[in-house]
Amino acid sequence: MTKELKTKYISNNPKFDYLPDSDRYLTNSEQPKYRFNIIGCGNMGIEHMRVTMLEGRATIHGVYDPNPKSIDQVKKQFASISPESNLVEYETLTDACNDTDVDGLIICTPNYTHIDIVREAIKSGKHIMLEKPMTTNLEDAYEVVQIAKDYKSIFQIGLQYRYKAIYDEAIHEALERKSLGDIKTISIMEHRVPFLDKVKQWNKFSKYSGGTLVEKCCHYFDLMNLFAQAKPVKVYASGSMAVNFADFEYDGEKSDIIDNAFVTVLYDNGISANFNLCMFSPMFYEELVICGDKGRLKASENEDFLSAKRPRNHLEILRGENKPSKITTPCYPAYIEESGHGGGTYYEHVHFVDNIDGANTPTPSIEEGFWSVVVGIAAEESLKQGKAVLIEDLLRKKEMQI
Repeated sequence: MTKELKTKYISNNPKFDYLPDSDRYLTNSEQPKYRFNIIGCGNMGIEHMRVTMLEGRATIHGVYDPNPKSIDQVKKQFASISPESNLVEYETLTDACNDTDVDGLIICTPNYTHIDIVREAIKSGKHIMLEKPMTTNLEDAYEVVQIAKDYKSIFQIGLQYRYKAIYDEAIHEALERKSLGDIKTISIMEHRVPFLDKVKQWNKFSKYSGGTLVEKCCHYFDLMNLFAQAKPVKVYASGSMAVNFADFEYDGEKSDIIDNAFVTVLYDNGISANFNLCMFSPMFYEELVICGDKGRLKASENEDFLSAKRPRNHLEILRGENKPSKITTPCYPAYIEESGHGGGTYYEHVHFVDNIDGANTPTPSIEEGFWSVVVGIAAEESLKQGKAVLIEDLLRKKEMQI
């Protein structure tokens, strides 16, 4: 028995809009099973809204954000996708969390607000997707771990970089296929433009963001931890505010976030890792290099705004004379890659709905979200102290056991 190919590219293609519903077969869209509310309607809130509608098994029911311009923008974007539907606008966070017509909450507010919103959201018992970083400090991150242990519904952390095509393939090759043998070293690089504007510029101040190495780099520390398959034991970081926001002030307060860093992480299984950050480059470039005792993997993603055409994604595995090597271009359909974070947000949503449906997916756990924050906080502490930070000491001071 054959099964026809049905894709979002076909079902969402407007050139078939002339068809009556009774004549739709390949172009028939699955009706949403779930309704989600967006808490926080900035760039990430809009991205989650668009991806929810693209993925199709859920729809956005309503939105909450105290900033009227954010609400106006998300409504405008929603109308362009679903002109026949209306978003519910909630007056309070409590109302947004406890609407009985809603199945799940997507929390994408500024980092420093996460813990208070989680405390309110869990009262609803609804499924929760919480954007990274889960919190800005260890105490709050530990509280989220404790909350999630006894939470009956899905509680998912937004570490969507795992789902980017290059990292999805790297995970398969390094951890599942064991193409590199035993992993020994891990290196990750991010070179990019500065932090973009946010409402009240919260991402320019460490007390609101957690610091650059928590706010942005928790993604990469999560990947390091994943590939190491071990717990970090020591972190050393150097970095500075070399170019960006050196003269920036908001409400009389000077920005204090770094724009470059080198971070070394040692793991309890002997693996060593390093991270190279530069946030004053005229591009978006990520690179992962993993070396094992049987091979080397390099994966990269590039957006440099040039007219010269070259593949956005690249992955190579070199294994010398003993096994085949390969050079590939991992990618998703263009409409998925363009939906946000190279398609990572889309597949994050696929896993979120799969998890709600009861499937067993390789979604980052709450504990993994915690450890991504731990490495970031340890790196920020190392910068301040000018010396290596032992993770055991960091957690012991807070009387935490994970």
